[in-house]
Amino acid sequence: MRSGRFIGVMSGTSLDGIDVVLATITENMVAQQASLTWPIPHAIKEEILAICQGQSLTLSQLGRLDTRLGRLFADAVLALMRQESLKPTDVIAIGCHGQTVWHEPQGEAPHTLQIGDNNQIAAHTGITVVGDFRRRDMALGGQGAPLVPAFHHALLAHPVERRMVLNIGGIANVSLLAPGQPVRGYDTGPGNMLLDAWIWRQKGKPYDKDAQWASEGKVLLPLLQDMLSDPWFALPAPKSTGREYFNYGWLEQHMAAIRGYAGRMFRLRLRN
Repeated sequence: MRSGRFIGVMSGTSLDGIDVVLATITENMVAQQASLTWPIPHAIKEEILAICQGQSLTLSQLGRLDTRLGRLFADAVLALMRQESLKPTDVIAIGCHGQTVWHEPQGEAPHTLQIGDNNQIAAHTGITVVGDFRRRDMALGGQGAPLVPAFHHALLAHPVERRMVLNIGGIANVSLLAPGQPVRGYDTGPGNMLLDAWIWRQKGKPYDKDAQWASEGKVLLPLLQDMLSDPWFALPAPKSTGREYFNYGWLEQHMAAIRGYAGRMFRLRLRN
């Protein structure tokens, strides 16, 4: 692999912003140089949420959103380049997996769909873009998610120690790093995504900064037990999931039996 500076672009299931990172990467080292978070406009976020929860749309609408999101990714990269006074020739490539709007790894024809046209990023930044990271894995019988175990292995694998890394993003996942064995990883269930969905609906905020809102609540064991009774949690690993399954509608179903509690009572449990 050619060593040098690369830019990574990430927009996860929480939709709390576009993370852009500049890193120097060699065969033996990954070093972060700079980063920023670029906001996702309210209208685009609402369109993505609607698709993820099964709302129908035309191919024209999907195509327009794909282009707009690709340009938004490009704007985020350009902002980082201005911040760090970078020229296109200073960066070897940009990695962008896009925004997942549907992920269905089970069934007769497993599939996953990401939008955010990488051609827009390449055209507006002048830098080669690498993407479409998930579907080859699915074609070979994998889940197409999570992606982060490969990074955890490159950064944290040890020649003697067995290590486990828990990543709590919108969807939580775990990486199993055993000496001399292939890396394993799988989703463990919703992470911040349900809390983000709840505070977005209740307060109009993208996330619960510093857990300020969650700290006012307490664990409701009946709610916790009801959530954990979902059949997905009993599925064997490896497995993956997304917003098309764990979404605000799923949350409302489990909350329906205990509507008498104020909204603040749910926050800590979602945080955990």
